[in-house]
Amino acid sequence: MLKLLAPVFVLAVAIGWSFPRDLVLPAADPADKTHHYVIEEKPGAQNVGSGSFDAVELERQPDGHFYAEADVGGAPIHLMVDTGASMIALSAADARKLGFDWHASELQHVGRGVNGDVMGKPVQLDRVTVGDLQADNVEAVIIPEGLDVSLLGQSFLSQVENVQIEGDRMTLN
Repeated sequence: MLKLLAPVFVLAVAIGWSFPRDLVLPAADPADKTHHYVIEEKPGAQNVGSGSFDAVELERQPDGHFYAEADVGGAPIHLMVDTGASMIALSAADARKLGFDWHASELQHVGRGVNGDVMGKPVQLDRVTVGDLQADNVEAVIIPEGLDVSLLGQSFLSQVENVQIEGDRMTLN
């Protein structure tokens, strides 16, 4: 049996090496659940982008992630781009910065993280802007515990036509 698996493994590695290293990822691929949090989107949520825009270019940081500076309702928020999160996830600090408040009784199961169930409070953001990219009425969730940096998920990214990664550069346009 092992003798049969070895050639299959070698063939798989050879095929993998033959593909280009640059990736083009569709902006709205919620099936990619390899990231830190997978937040469940509420049924019937609608997010509408507006306006024309220029591409936003992000550099890969030393930790391997891409980060974006966003304007959320007039407040600057630092977010890690997470194509596997189905919506924006706000840390407790960022949620407070935006004027949101919550009580433990308002928290509900919103997804699963690497450490198990994720509890949070769903909210709606009137406007999220990253560079010239803008989305209105964006679904988000406050994650009061265990989230050190807010996540820029699909409730915003799905409004972007393309999310492209080439080497250490991510382009949103």
